[in-house]
Amino acid sequence: MNNIKLNKELILSLYETMLKIRLFEKTQERVFKTEQEGFTHVYTGEEAIAAGVCANLNKDDYITSTHRGHGHMIAKGGNMKKMMAELYGRLTGYCKGKSGSLHIADFSIGVLGANGIVGAGIPIATGAGYSIKLRGTSQVVACFFGDGAVTQGTFHEGVNMAAAWNLPVIYVIENNLYMVGTKTERVCKVCKNYAVKAQGYGMPGEDIDGNDVIEVYTATKKAVERARSGKGPALLNCMTYRHSTHFVGDLDVRDKQEIEYWKARDPIKRIEEKMLKEKIITEDKIKSCRDKIQGMVDEAVEFARKSPVPKPEVALEDVFVE
Repeated sequence: MNNIKLNKELILSLYETMLKIRLFEKTQERVFKTEQEGFTHVYTGEEAIAAGVCANLNKDDYITSTHRGHGHMIAKGGNMKKMMAELYGRLTGYCKGKSGSLHIADFSIGVLGANGIVGAGIPIATGAGYSIKLRGTSQVVACFFGDGAVTQGTFHEGVNMAAAWNLPVIYVIENNLYMVGTKTERVCKVCKNYAVKAQGYGMPGEDIDGNDVIEVYTATKKAVERARSGKGPALLNCMTYRHSTHFVGDLDVRDKQEIEYWKARDPIKRIEEKMLKEKIITEDKIKSCRDKIQGMVDEAVEFARKSPVPKPEVALEDVFVE
């Protein structure tokens, strides 16, 4: 765990965001298995990245997300009731039940959308960065994608454009070592120290511990300050691991010892141990925090269950801008 000193309030805030993501995902996983509502790719195990990155962003800053995007949405300030309703395909969801998990978006808080296509958020983020430069604002974009996206052409095209034109984009690799069930090292020669790729584009890159929320926060803070000052993009390679299979219900092809190795480095367990050691929190406070957030998630599930199912004709609405 990074030993950089942050204030107590910030650490507690990061922890609470991580807990919201964890409990939302664990609940959603259970709901899907028992009710078959909300097919999903859960973010469990990667919470430190979304929390650490988004804690550096303002409401009007943008993010682009992935098929594993609930954590990004929650960390950016998303409403869990509207999120859960969207996963249930209900009219009260963020996209009126049309997007489900894979394309959930909320432009009002800068979430330009999750994306079911690997690497597709990279050119969107780069375009958003270009719009910021044209408009002359101080906004930034955080672009989340997995290690599989680094082998896509969109990565080269987007990152090259951002570097050449000094666009305010922070490219965040959530490097969980797998492309669905294929181990990345089987199909990519440079697959752990991705930060070295940044050199080829003339931009800074950093390999960091993606399960250490303080290290993620600190590295992102530096990249965001650089981008806001007009010095261009940066690449953060965050090493992490998903606790679950690629999607809920998928066959797990990973080595059991590897899974246990990474679960022992659980980002929430690590921040709890740090806070207990430094007397920032107590065991009772951890329990009460978990109970409070679980209550919020349970309310979101009930909201989704009671929300109306959209009628077929709703599919023809919101297709064109009036």
